[in-house]
Amino acid sequence: MRVQAVMAGLVSAVVGYASSFTVVLAGLRAVGATPGQAASGLLALCCGVGAAAIFLGLRYRMPISIAWSTPGAALLMATGPVPGGFPAAVGAFIVCAGLLVLAGLSPWPARAIAAIPRPIAAAMLAGVILSLCTAPVRAVVDVPMLAVPVVLTWAVLQRYQRRWAVPCALAVAVVAIAVQGNGGGLSGAALRPAVELTAPALSLSAVVSIAIPLFLVTMAAQNVPGMAVMATYGYLPPLRPVLVTTGLASAVAAPFGGHAVNLAAITAALTAGPDTHPDPGRRWIATVALGAGQLALGLGAGLAMALVLLSPPVLVTAVAGLALLSALGSSLAGAVTEPEGREAAVVTFVVTASGMTILSIGAAFWGLAAGGLTALLLHRRSPSEPPAEQPAPAVPADQRS
Repeated sequence: MRVQAVMAGLVSAVVGYASSFTVVLAGLRAVGATPGQAASGLLALCCGVGAAAIFLGLRYRMPISIAWSTPGAALLMATGPVPGGFPAAVGAFIVCAGLLVLAGLSPWPARAIAAIPRPIAAAMLAGVILSLCTAPVRAVVDVPMLAVPVVLTWAVLQRYQRRWAVPCALAVAVVAIAVQGNGGGLSGAALRPAVELTAPALSLSAVVSIAIPLFLVTMAAQNVPGMAVMATYGYLPPLRPVLVTTGLASAVAAPFGGHAVNLAAITAALTAGPDTHPDPGRRWIATVALGAGQLALGLGAGLAMALVLLSPPVLVTAVAGLALLSALGSSLAGAVTEPEGREAAVVTFVVTASGMTILSIGAAFWGLAAGGLTALLLHRRSPSEPPAEQPAPAVPADQRS
């Protein structure tokens, strides 16, 4: 049975890595990282995820799955370059890590996140990833010989083996690149990327455009759902120590290019479910195996970066878009399901999806601000809120019982 748990953890590591490493590399490149810095960032994230998962699994004997922030990487792709370049982005990563640690040390940041209406938070995430999710369509038009097999593979496996849909689509993309004659450079790629340290620079625009939205997205789209998934399987890990641990891992990874480490929201179901081990008290083994698997996969970050460089940019974005389609669907559903606040959510979605930049501040922040202002403007009294008490009309003495 221990072998079963170990295998579940290794599968979770492979699925989590293969389904979203292209998003991470594309996000780091979008905010100004060189290929070497992006590969270093991927390696740093793998090490941060692995170390945090092993520590938390052994410390609490629970299947506390850890991952990098895929929605956060999508946010980086949508934000693009910021004044100060990649050093300013690294500075923003450190600020985000500090906010995660602060959220674990003090209850008020978590309360502040909880105060953001869920439809607005979901709409912001949907607006961030919308343009990425349209990339498969653009790829089919621009490079049909490469993109069509990838999309078809993903579509078929979505029907029969959903967890392997994106990894297998990525494998087909690699084969397609090799068939096209562009894969020869892979043989000369470094299996272990050179670790590159980037001196951080503090920039107000980067903090507002990257750090704050990255913190909000990581909390709302990763940590909160991750806790919810674990609760469905009967696990209630202590959130504050988890936030401190992932925040410290993020802070260590940031100077090497890593953006954020957090609770896993998707692969958590792969390690915490009954298929991992019949004994709930032994499923933590899968988390430790996941951490070890991530450490091993990090050694291939240089090869992963070489693959991205050899691929047509639209194809890389297409694979990332396929990985984010389910996140887009759940975000849109969360944004418009409740009639109360739907208008504010739509405003948040539209402003964020516009991709506009004002005062060097990205659209994610402005979408959140616009949605919050709309919610305040259109605030209605809750139906459960009793109306203001009115004085009772006077009753003539002759009509009193």
